[in-house]
Formats: sequence, C-alpha cells, structure tokens
Amino acid sequence: MTNTANPKHIHQGRNIKRFREMMGLKQDALASELGYDWNQQKVSLLEQKETIETDILKQVSAILKVPVEAFENFDEEQVVNVISNTFNTHDQSNGMNVYPTFNFNPLDKMVELYERMLAQQKEMIDRLERLMEKK
Repeated sequence: MTNTANPKHIHQGRNIKRFREMMGLKQDALASELGYDWNQQKVSLLEQKETIETDILKQVSAILKVPVEAFENFDEEQVVNVISNTFNTHDQSNGMNVYPTFNFNPLDKMVELYERMLAQQKEMIDRLERLMEKK
C-alpha cells in the first residue's frame, strides 16, 4: 500500500536517509537488516523515493527504532522555521518587540526522538564493545 496523501511535500526516502545517518548506520547494514533481497543499491533507490510503501516504512521503523510517523511527517522546512523562531529580537529601532510564537509539541517530539536515538546508539556501541572483547 502506498501513501498517496502527502500534502506537505514530505520526502519519506530522504527522511529515512536522515534518520539512518543519525543512527550511524550504512546503507549496506540497513539492507542486511531488511532481508536477503535487499542490497546497498536498493536502499539508495529507496532513499530517493518521495513516497514509500507503508510495509517498508514499518520495517525500517522497526530496524531504526524510529516511529513510522517520523518518516511520514518530518518536514525540514518546518524544523528550520521552529529554529528561526526561537531567536528573540529585542531591536527597538522599528518600535516593536518581536517575540516568537513557538509550538513546543513538535520540539518535544524531536527531543524525545533524539534521546531515543542516542540511547540506541549507546546500546549499539556497547554491543560492539562486547563483541570485540570476545575476540
């Protein structure tokens, strides 16, 4: 099943790439986790697709431990707007104070996601260290 309703022009493949890279996972490793019929080239093509089938999004979500909604809703432009709105301008030259309007809910979700990704990365490092100790 393909996600056809994508009004915000969110590029799901690019979002997969972003989260995969944040996790420090190579395309080969993701391909290996996705199954025998996947390879680096197929993951590269997947990351170029704007809209991705729901079942594949669910598989990638389970592998990266990132909610499917992150791939479906992460909008870089929105994040840039949130960041730019966090700066207060107290310049009185125009006779106005500019105070940003800030919606904390998306930021809270991003912080929560980032913390989960950090925990997963630490877990992966711990596993690798244990494997190296066995050798």
